Amino acid sequence: MDVSGDALVKRTNATAYPPGEVAFNGSSKLDDASLYFLLKEWAFHTSNTNLKMFLIPPVVCLLAGVLIIPTILFVIFSRFSIRQETRYILLGNALLSDLTYLLFYALLAALNAAHVHLPKEACVLLLFLLAVAYCGGLFTAAAIVLDTYIAVLFPLRYIAILPPSRTKKLIVLLWMCSGAFPGIFFLVLSSTHSFVPCLLEMCSVPVILILTLNGTGTMKLCFWLSTIVIFLCLSLIFCCYAMLYFKTKRSGIWESICSRASVTFLMHNTVLFFYFFPLLALFVESLLCINVLIRLQTGIQVSLTVCNVLMILPKVLFPFLYGLRYREISASLRSMVRRKRLRLVLPAPSPS
Repeated sequence: MDVSGDALVKRTNATAYPPGEVAFNGSSKLDDASLYFLLKEWAFHTSNTNLKMFLIPPVVCLLAGVLIIPTILFVIFSRFSIRQETRYILLGNALLSDLTYLLFYALLAALNAAHVHLPKEACVLLLFLLAVAYCGGLFTAAAIVLDTYIAVLFPLRYIAILPPSRTKKLIVLLWMCSGAFPGIFFLVLSSTHSFVPCLLEMCSVPVILILTLNGTGTMKLCFWLSTIVIFLCLSLIFCCYAMLYFKTKRSGIWESICSRASVTFLMHNTVLFFYFFPLLALFVESLLCINVLIRLQTGIQVSLTVCNVLMILPKVLFPFLYGLRYREISASLRSMVRRKRLRLVLPAPSPS
């Protein structure tokens, strides 16, 4: 990309900062050349070791997810009695979305750490699939909470409200919404030519997030609309949990701190916290980008921490805190382990 005219002035101003101290203001409009130079400046002063350190959390979370998620999915889909229940169908869909997100994000992080430049079309496709998987997991988590809310407060009408056939249609609707929601944004960005070439050259979610606020008005609008939708979903989940707590407070299930209801409620809120906190961190960072001059390196380091650690952590916590809490799934897993041990310890038949 050629740098000329006003871009050269901006480049000269940027070089006035010491290495690693390049600053930017989210309220200013930067052209493609300026963004490209800022990215090159950040990449030059960021060591390969630092980037590879941020690769460790996605890889570790992916390994943990690959070990536990397919096992739980196998139990759900191999047991007829389990896969006919609404809560397990929704759980399987959430686990499938999380595993897909972990796979694509770890792949993208590995490509960035290896400095592999993807073609524009491949980068857009990978980002779209990441957005679909994230939205699918988020929307399914909201559906799980609504399912729990209906099961607890309307137990006699629960089967009539959410039978397995209707649940399968709900999952199809969730995936359609998960594809349509990011699809509309990507079409808008593509039609307005807001996909800046230098952003796609470094096909990195943290870099794209931090520089979106320096892009066109369309990019900023898509960013804030996405943030609002995600916060609305998480607020719905939080409100359902709060209503469940207050409406069952007098039932006596909360008297013991170690009761199953208390522990389950604590685990649900732990996962909810790990969903909320990364978005809160990105929101605060966005406000700093808009109102305060901050270093580019600082902004991208925060984005790397949020995206590579905080946003993928609930994806790997979900199967452990949700899936293994169900008695039917844990009992099936224990029976599978016992049968495997019996096959290992049984002596071979003696020759006749």
